[in-house]
Amino acid sequence: MNKQPLSHQPPAAAAPGLPVSAAGRAPWKAATLLAAALLAACSSTPLPPWPSSSSSAARTAGAPAPLPRSQPGTVVPAPLGQTPQQPRTGAVTRPLAPPTPLVVQDEAPMAPPYSAAVAARFPDPPVAYSTPGLGADRRAFTTNAELGQWLRSLTDPAPKGPTRTKLLNLGMSQRGEPLLGLLATRAGGTEPAQLDTSGRPTVVLIGQQHGDEPAGSEALLVISRELVQGLLEPLLDRINVVIVPRANPDGASAGTRVTANGVDMNRDHLLLHTPEARALAQVVNDYRPILVVDAHEYTVVGRYLQKFNAIQRYDALLQYATTANYPEFLTKASQEWYHPPMVAALKAQGLTSDWYYTTSTNLEDKRISMGGTQPDTGRNVNGLKNTVSLLIETRGVGIGRMHIQRRVHAQVTAIASALRSTAERASSLEQVRSFVARDISAQACRDQVVVEAEATPTQRELDFLDPQTGADRPLRVEWNSSLALRPTKTRARPCGYWLSAQSTTAVERLRLLGLQVMRVAEPGSALADIYRETAREAGSRQDVIGTIAGGTGIVRVEVSPVRSAIDVPAGSFYVPLNQPRANLAVAALEPDTQNSYFANHLLEALGDTARIMAPPSLVFEETD
Repeated sequence: MNKQPLSHQPPAAAAPGLPVSAAGRAPWKAATLLAAALLAACSSTPLPPWPSSSSSAARTAGAPAPLPRSQPGTVVPAPLGQTPQQPRTGAVTRPLAPPTPLVVQDEAPMAPPYSAAVAARFPDPPVAYSTPGLGADRRAFTTNAELGQWLRSLTDPAPKGPTRTKLLNLGMSQRGEPLLGLLATRAGGTEPAQLDTSGRPTVVLIGQQHGDEPAGSEALLVISRELVQGLLEPLLDRINVVIVPRANPDGASAGTRVTANGVDMNRDHLLLHTPEARALAQVVNDYRPILVVDAHEYTVVGRYLQKFNAIQRYDALLQYATTANYPEFLTKASQEWYHPPMVAALKAQGLTSDWYYTTSTNLEDKRISMGGTQPDTGRNVNGLKNTVSLLIETRGVGIGRMHIQRRVHAQVTAIASALRSTAERASSLEQVRSFVARDISAQACRDQVVVEAEATPTQRELDFLDPQTGADRPLRVEWNSSLALRPTKTRARPCGYWLSAQSTTAVERLRLLGLQVMRVAEPGSALADIYRETAREAGSRQDVIGTIAGGTGIVRVEVSPVRSAIDVPAGSFYVPLNQPRANLAVAALEPDTQNSYFANHLLEALGDTARIMAPPSLVFEETD
């Protein structure tokens, strides 16, 4: 049996200070202490100078002088639609002609849910987009077969220029539909290792996690062609881009929010029950993006009309990752490098925006809440994978095909802005990512970790539209701000987590999250905090809207950590926290949260896990 110290990782992913086993190393027979690895990882890591935006208002007190907004040699095209008088080519003006007739679902036009005066507030944009689903005579959006054909049309096995493309087969949906993506790059090749050596950061763009939110998918078809043979192609000199236009093809076909088995996949990114969420997790593991953009649509009428007698006003609602333990520097990058340029790009196109918000399905509850703080959505889980993680929501749910050109235009404008911001800040973003990876790894065994946090209640004035006149209607609302989190439960940060040998399902999911999990090769012991249960009740997972779709019921427990020496049997597992994605392990393995693996039955008993509080002397099996 080959054995190794805890900290083994492939060289490309190894955290600084963690030893990597050399090829051909003789099998280890003696126990190996983790102390040296942890001390190396915990050594002082200098903070890189913060390259702040040029706006003094956006800079924090004492921040270093700003870097130039654009890095030398970067080609930054103007926003799409900026010069509508010029004829457009590619995806904007030429629909994809299918070689054979396609049978599409007939979606009869719906009656407008609001007055003509409201509709007049949302005129078509000055540029017309053309995808299979945006044809003037279409009643259905782009089918999955058409989507696949569109992406295949952009892949050239013998490219004539520097741009290379690759069709990505990411898996199958629950009903057997292909999950497809497209890679666009100017690296030397299209394999993940070749992208890593290109010096260009990678961006992942995801659309239609919710099947009844089509504008993101249609917009990403536009973006894909513009990157390969259009206005956005020069950005590939600075970045690589992976596009997954439709993450939930079954929901898109049925016109439903959820996947085929009734799960809200955008609350499944920590638990990874669905093949669709697992496919997206693999994309992020393979391509290690610096930015993930998640394109959605939000409810326009419905409970807003019922609660406030008002219509949603904004073309786009925006939010970055807001969850416990999200690195401060990634929050600053989101705040300063991405959000202001995106707001400005939308405004330049005559499009309105605000922070993302929603409200519960309880009609008596008049609170308005920003996007949630739980580590379960793609936005927050990808953030804990040390990316800038952005949510773009356009108005769309509940209005059928109304204003679809404007909705797609808002998505295209916002996504193109995010791509430009990444190109402009490519080297600075890599500097931030390097620091964050080192800093998180260095925190193992030290200080505190936030187990749970919640939004901060406040008030603000929010603009709606009058449902009859279409005029602005400002309302003073109770507002839960996710921009300022309040820790509600903290604990000492452990060195890692022990898992029993029976925890194979949890181990599989942790590895899908990109976490290193080691199998114990020889019996040992460790100083640990075990969990003593003090209260228990049955419940369901909740978000700011209400009960999360597809849940099977959870176990809510209250626990008290108790310091103890524990036996560590051979065949059990250890999850070290001296690794860059350590905060995902905290989210999954602290049992007294609604998203924990214990609460959701991926760990059957509290005794299946413990918090390791001192560097253990253990030997681990060799892993590939």
